[in-house]
Amino acid sequence: MPASPTVAVIGGGPSGLMAAEILAQSGRAVTVYDRMPSLGRKLLMAGRGGLNLTHSEPLEDFLGRYGAAQAHVAPLVRAFSPDALTAWAQDLGQETFVGSSGRVFPKALKASPLLRAWLARLQGLGVQVRARHDWLGWDEAGDLRFSTPTGEVTSRPDATVLALGGASWPRLGSTGAWVDILAGKGVVAASLRAANVGFTVAWSEVFRARFNGAPLKNVGLSFDGHTARGDAMITRDGIEGGAVYALSAALRDAIEAHGSAALEIDLRPDQSVGQLTARLAIPRAGQSTANYLRKAGRLSPLEVNLLRETHGVALALTAGGLARAIKAAPLTLTGVQPIARAISTAGGVAFSAVDEQLMLRALPGVFVAGEMLDWEAPTGGYLLQASFATGVAAARGVLARLAPA
Repeated sequence: MPASPTVAVIGGGPSGLMAAEILAQSGRAVTVYDRMPSLGRKLLMAGRGGLNLTHSEPLEDFLGRYGAAQAHVAPLVRAFSPDALTAWAQDLGQETFVGSSGRVFPKALKASPLLRAWLARLQGLGVQVRARHDWLGWDEAGDLRFSTPTGEVTSRPDATVLALGGASWPRLGSTGAWVDILAGKGVVAASLRAANVGFTVAWSEVFRARFNGAPLKNVGLSFDGHTARGDAMITRDGIEGGAVYALSAALRDAIEAHGSAALEIDLRPDQSVGQLTARLAIPRAGQSTANYLRKAGRLSPLEVNLLRETHGVALALTAGGLARAIKAAPLTLTGVQPIARAISTAGGVAFSAVDEQLMLRALPGVFVAGEMLDWEAPTGGYLLQASFATGVAAARGVLARLAPA
């Protein structure tokens, strides 16, 4: 009996491990290669925030989160849906729950139990793991090349799944080095850019020193017709956090095009200008503006100083003027934080460079999954969902290619 076709999966993150599982369950001999000493390091990092696996919103709304790439990503997510991902996690013994925001988390609220169960399943399926194997591309004979602590090694599988991630958090394994390798093979890819990222702001020295690391809770952010609700955090160099990440694609594009972007902050999104005006329409009785806003407006010291920082000398002193200022604090963003500090990346292998089964048109037998593909999405479960779904799609593509004629 001929040996089962072998498959190399390069990258031990969610998309690569999911591809390995699908392939191994179908009887293929699978080896996972990763440049790090252990697998799933970015998944473990994501787990520090509770491991937001997916989202419970209606599927059509969910699919709209993929923006310009929706037409390409939607069929893949439909084929491995949020419900399918939740069922998969539960089959690993990781019960899930839906949070107040609609996000779906494992009840353990961390990644390590899920990753341990997953790796045990893969081991039981016979998946081989080669850690500390840094992929270098192909040699002249077409074999895969890897740099290892003991020297270079090669491999010649029957098919390959590339799941090397983007270029965010490179210390966890995703360096983006694959861009030049694939470019040398004629694969078209959009430049990698920071996504779900913070932005720089020219804070005053006093504000920066006092409020670095301070949280802005339950604010509303607006930019160019886009809005987001949630939390943000002041950093020494700017602003970041979930609400900022939700708008980061539009903000990034504007800064790249124009050099800056004007973000509007609503410090009290649950209150109207009229309600705030009524609250502020009390005698000041000699109070300073800061004390008046703190007591009558119930603003924190950070919020008071943010109003001064954003409105400057234009900050109105009437009740109505202050209410309008609270509802629309204009913040000028002057730059995008480095890609190494981003949660994810935009850009990557163009969908025109792969076929419907995610095989590279220029490299038959080589498939691509995860953040290597040119899509982006906000945080909230959309990143992991598409990573898992593209891993499933690439594995199914491999199986179709290796199927007996």
